[in-house]
Amino acid sequence: MSPSMKPLRTALAWTAIALAAALGPVSAHAQGVRAEVGKPLQQAGDYLRQNKAREALAKVREAEGVGGITAAERSTIDRMKAAAAQRAGDFPTAIVALESLAGRASGSELGSWAEQLAGAYLQTRNNAKAGEWLQKAVAAGNTSPSIRQMQQYLQGASGDFAAVAKAAAAEVQAAEQAGRKPAEDDLLRLADAQQRLSNTAGYLNTLEKLLFNYPKRDYWAAYLARLPRKAGFSPRYELDVLRLRLATGNLTKTEDFMEMAQLTLQQGMASESRRVIEMGYKAGVLGTGPEAGRHQRLRDLITSREADAKKGIAQQAADAAAEASGDALIKAGSIMANVASTDEGIKLIEQGIAKGKLSRPDEARLRLGLAQLSQAKTRNAGLATLRSIRGTDGSGDIARLWLIAPAQSGG
Repeated sequence: MSPSMKPLRTALAWTAIALAAALGPVSAHAQGVRAEVGKPLQQAGDYLRQNKAREALAKVREAEGVGGITAAERSTIDRMKAAAAQRAGDFPTAIVALESLAGRASGSELGSWAEQLAGAYLQTRNNAKAGEWLQKAVAAGNTSPSIRQMQQYLQGASGDFAAVAKAAAAEVQAAEQAGRKPAEDDLLRLADAQQRLSNTAGYLNTLEKLLFNYPKRDYWAAYLARLPRKAGFSPRYELDVLRLRLATGNLTKTEDFMEMAQLTLQQGMASESRRVIEMGYKAGVLGTGPEAGRHQRLRDLITSREADAKKGIAQQAADAAAEASGDALIKAGSIMANVASTDEGIKLIEQGIAKGKLSRPDEARLRLGLAQLSQAKTRNAGLATLRSIRGTDGSGDIARLWLIAPAQSGG
């Protein structure tokens, strides 16, 4: 996952716009500027306001061709030349004018010209010179957002991803300590650097922060693809990952729908299995092609198993109640919520938790929370249950993700 170049392009665009805006109209009778120099410069300004940068640059050159250019005229010409050249995309010409201006400046004015020069050198891919002028800009007290964005870009371009990660992590930490949401660009830079450094744990942690702060479909896809490989994550939650992929629009392939339909069926969740298979048909990824017959056979099997599950769930619940531990009630309650009654299923899971002697208490509460979350009247209780789960086997991860998931897939 690479950080977007959009912020850098925006920064460079704004530095050029700021320069042009700072120039203002050039009067033919400006102080220290002769009429024969001022008139073409005034015309150049008019052309710039009409977005005719090349015509403006031609007028600047006309003014420059007048003999005996004074220091005041040189400064005015350079300002207009820099603006027109940048707008025309003639960055070598802009650099000549800007370096002339910077050579006569100091203090905040130098900081402004240095920022312009850094942007112009970046446009010519001369990163070394861009870095030099960025240092001069900062030394002159210029700490504008575009300066920071150009510095970040140069860090990444240098290949020193350890430095990039350190700087980005500092920005993220500062935002979090201040109670602010970390900037998306800082998180993207950090994730990219961690990935390049093969820092798998750090990368997954940053992806989670991206997801929780900016829950976009692409971030869901990236995070869920890597979650099963997280240290300590149990394969028992494979189906839960598929559920989250479905809920976030990231279950799209024929094999994905088939796998999820089969897994839910194997776990007794026949009604969920039917919903998944029907969604696959509706999406057009099932029921077509050379495997259409196989898809239909699974569909028919699911229909049969759902009818059987509905008939047998009451006896399964009764048998579970006789068990010494609450594990069987947790399973029966999850199936009851899926194929018959959500309310009854929730009661069974609660009875199982109350009975105790559970092999996996966090997973039991996860099943309770998801059952509660699946219907409007118990949704708030479900959110509270999920927030209480701290398991490190994957149950805590799944619980946190459902707190921000955009929809429920059932089950």
